[in-house]
Amino acid sequence: MGVGIDLEGLRVLVTASSRGIGFNVARELLKRNARVVISSRNGENLRKALDELSSYGEVYGVRANLFSQRDLENLVKEGWELLGGVDALVWNAGNVRCEPCLLHEAGYCDWENASKLHTVAPGYLTTLLVQAWLERKRRGVLVYLNSVSIKEPMPPLALADVTRAGLVQLAKSVSRTYGKYGIRAHSVLLGSFDTPGARENLRKLAEERREPFERVWEREVLSRTPLHRTGKWSELGSLIAFLLSDEAEYMLGSTVVIDGAMTRSVSL
Repeated sequence: MGVGIDLEGLRVLVTASSRGIGFNVARELLKRNARVVISSRNGENLRKALDELSSYGEVYGVRANLFSQRDLENLVKEGWELLGGVDALVWNAGNVRCEPCLLHEAGYCDWENASKLHTVAPGYLTTLLVQAWLERKRRGVLVYLNSVSIKEPMPPLALADVTRAGLVQLAKSVSRTYGKYGIRAHSVLLGSFDTPGARENLRKLAEERREPFERVWEREVLSRTPLHRTGKWSELGSLIAFLLSDEAEYMLGSTVVIDGAMTRSVSL
């Protein structure tokens, strides 16, 4: 699905994209001829990412802390100026600070952190972009990268699972309300991809359980799918490119799963 789609200069913001999922998604979109703005709150990481991504196409960087209202507003403003407009957002976020942690280990600040990261930030960015698109009478696409663990919860990730489950509702609400204006949204539920964040979380679990990391990686990641591997970036890139393209217009509001059949459930 979507393999070979040429995004033909589509102007895309990708959040939390100096490493991990966001970085690899940005690279895949650049390969498909999108023009991209990446973001990170870490200036050094942002510079390194830009150096690496610049060989793939037109890419810019904006320093942005997703917990800051001012930074979110500036991300849209600068992104618009750098690209001459914004056609799409690919929302990505890192981990909640306390995770992996169980519910009885979480404090008020942890819940606040999770809510700001997985609900407030994507919601406010959506508001800003929808306002801009309506004002200028432009079409737009929002793709929220999410996790299949909202379908089949993982207890050590409960805070993230609870707060990012609302992204499914957000995608549907945007599409139902603004689809007639050419503004649509999708939620993508990811399975396991090999990222620094994923490995950091599992290292913490391995240390807590006093198990070798390789054993935990095998049990918690590889053995969960019949393919016995993590997802490929080319696979995710092709899916997102398809969702950003006009070919996916009638799929507005949809929730798409890319998890190698690791989850057992068949519906939300």
